[in-house]
Amino acid sequence: MQIAIIGAGYVGLTSAAVYAKLGHTVFAVRKDAEKVAMLKRGQVPFYEPGLPELVAEGVASGRLIPTTSYAEAVPKAEVIFLCVGTPPLPSGEADLSQVFAAAKEVAENWGPSPSPLPKGEGDRAKARSGEETYKVIVDKSTVPVGTAEKVRKVIEENVKLKMQNVKCDFDVASCPEFLREGSAVHDTMNPDRVVIGVDSDRARDMLLKVHEGLPGERLVTDIATAEMLKYASNAFLATKISFINEIANLCDEVGANVDEVARGMGMDPRIGPAFLKAGIGYGGACFPKDTKALHSIAFWHDYDFKLLKAVIEVNQTQRRHFLQKIRQTLGTLEGKKIGILGLAFKNNTDDVRESAAVDISAWLIKEGAQVRAYDPHAEGNARAALPELITCPAPQEVAKDADALLLLTEWSEFRDLPWGTMKEKMRQPIVLDGRNLLDPKSMRDLGFTYISVGRP
Repeated sequence: MQIAIIGAGYVGLTSAAVYAKLGHTVFAVRKDAEKVAMLKRGQVPFYEPGLPELVAEGVASGRLIPTTSYAEAVPKAEVIFLCVGTPPLPSGEADLSQVFAAAKEVAENWGPSPSPLPKGEGDRAKARSGEETYKVIVDKSTVPVGTAEKVRKVIEENVKLKMQNVKCDFDVASCPEFLREGSAVHDTMNPDRVVIGVDSDRARDMLLKVHEGLPGERLVTDIATAEMLKYASNAFLATKISFINEIANLCDEVGANVDEVARGMGMDPRIGPAFLKAGIGYGGACFPKDTKALHSIAFWHDYDFKLLKAVIEVNQTQRRHFLQKIRQTLGTLEGKKIGILGLAFKNNTDDVRESAAVDISAWLIKEGAQVRAYDPHAEGNARAALPELITCPAPQEVAKDADALLLLTEWSEFRDLPWGTMKEKMRQPIVLDGRNLLDPKSMRDLGFTYISVGRP
């Protein structure tokens, strides 16, 4: 099939590369000419394990076509995925301006699809011979319920202006993604479910065809349900994280071990072990944005979503709670030399959006600490977010003369650092582990004062 992906970030580019791997011809549309030039060379402008190889393979095969041009991609496409950003507004609502702008450009570049599928019963219109323009426009971005209908109106209004003599036949749909940064390729190629929200049999059949070759159960539902499902999924996972962090804080008070508590909880199949890792809270481009957006949706429908409000509040206070641990351990922060291990919001990504590590670094600098940081992939993005941050090319350098080391991202390489050598470089052998990555006994046997989250 001929597919256009509008937006070539984590979601869009990964989806484009995977669809190309499945044998489809995929146009990956991005306005940034420099980034598109990188993609045409088989290079990826952000860190995501396994994606550069998949992109290079797709480009070399001719099935993945990066472009800045809607005019090149849209007329040929049978299915068009909108994979643009929906960042939060100050109110917490999702900013849909990029979605509507993309829909408008799609409409302005409308044209006949090359190989339309036969029309199924119940479709809304019958195209004229030689002027078949049926397409499926799919929201893959996380958007509030009702967005697909707004996209439909944007396209209808703008296609009429552009193509007054050609009947435009299309459906809108919702096909939310569930990939995780750091494992985006694996998650997209091995989904546990493919959610297809449609209001016509024809759109359903086309989207089922797009995803042929991928494992996972198919859930075909209405559009509103698909739009809500993504928010509900992310909100529930965020709830698990905030819950275990509250348990961890209580474990600190009573002397229990949150890792063992979480392990025992996870043995119950009704609960499961995933997302029960205590630490300094969730971050990134999804959970903070989506929980706030869902809370905003509830607010605008006069519903007080008390549980979700608490989840958001707990996550916001958890990193402050860790900052208080640092203060209690070091006393005043003024003039203290503090080394930071990890700046990305999680391991295996260079994304620092809503990163607890960046927030904590900023607060330490504000309180007069001398902060040096290391991250294997996120240093550039972190400096862009926090220009006053000093970064180092190796973890040993942040340990030099440090009054404390803070482990804030769970990169596996930090587990294997030469901690004995690190200790010798430090002014005070203090480690505060915000991700519970290291073994408390091993660290204390090396002579460290070791403090983690919810573990004695």
